[in-house]
Amino acid sequence: MHLLPEMSEIVSRHAPPDLSRSAVPGLRLYGSDAETRLLAVAYDPMLCLVVSGAKQTVLGETVYSYRAGDCLVVSAELPVCGSIIETPYRALSFDLNPATIAGLMLEMGAQPLSDQPPPTGIDVTRLDDDLMEPLARLLRLLDRPEEIALMAPMIERELIWRLLNSRHAATVRQIGSAESRLSGIARAISWIRANYAKPMRVEALSAMAGMSLSSFHRHFRTVTTMSPLQFQKQVRLREARARLLTGSEGAAETGFAVGYDSPSQFSREYARQFGLPPARDAMRMRDSLTAA
Repeated sequence: MHLLPEMSEIVSRHAPPDLSRSAVPGLRLYGSDAETRLLAVAYDPMLCLVVSGAKQTVLGETVYSYRAGDCLVVSAELPVCGSIIETPYRALSFDLNPATIAGLMLEMGAQPLSDQPPPTGIDVTRLDDDLMEPLARLLRLLDRPEEIALMAPMIERELIWRLLNSRHAATVRQIGSAESRLSGIARAISWIRANYAKPMRVEALSAMAGMSLSSFHRHFRTVTTMSPLQFQKQVRLREARARLLTGSEGAAETGFAVGYDSPSQFSREYARQFGLPPARDAMRMRDSLTAA
């Protein structure tokens, strides 16, 4: 953990005061000097490390709290809500690319995990020093941009290799295996996110995932903490909130656009999720942005 102050300083210099994709492919930086209320975001498969401050993430009805030295391994595309609860908040994440993982697994001769249950969608633990070292070296490349093209791919290979030999090995191997249970659930999640406004047949999703209906329901809930229908509702409501923020559509029009047949049902579920009816929440968000 002795590297955390140095890493926090680098993140502060390269990502004030908000999210930045950074010059290193796959590396993202996060920074905030103010606590925030719950905001809806989408997580992709990644390894995330908090280097200062603390945050909470809500997936379904599960709350994850993590602070400096804690890491998250996210195994699938997930709609979540997050809030910064301690500042100054600094963090970094690195994308876990299935193709990169699969290639290294082939070189290692790792066996597929198709018959294994999928991992939970978010896993929070303290980060091992063996994993913090390559993350620190990735960060240092931001101060040596001429080295990024040569060094970043090598450090990424080391990071993935260390993940494949860590407590997160099962999760990472499932991300990289095209025949894993997680891969099947990921295909279903991707379909829901791309087609959230369309009617959804869970039987078709289970066939897409290559599972029986009962197995699909069980594994989908393991990864997302939600049923497929609850997950679709979360995606729809987040998309609706993004649309309302632009101010180009009314509440009823937005509800129809994201797949709701009933404006009253849309308003009711929106208020349950975000605390206010659609029009009032949109006004609050725009007022907050104007004040900021």
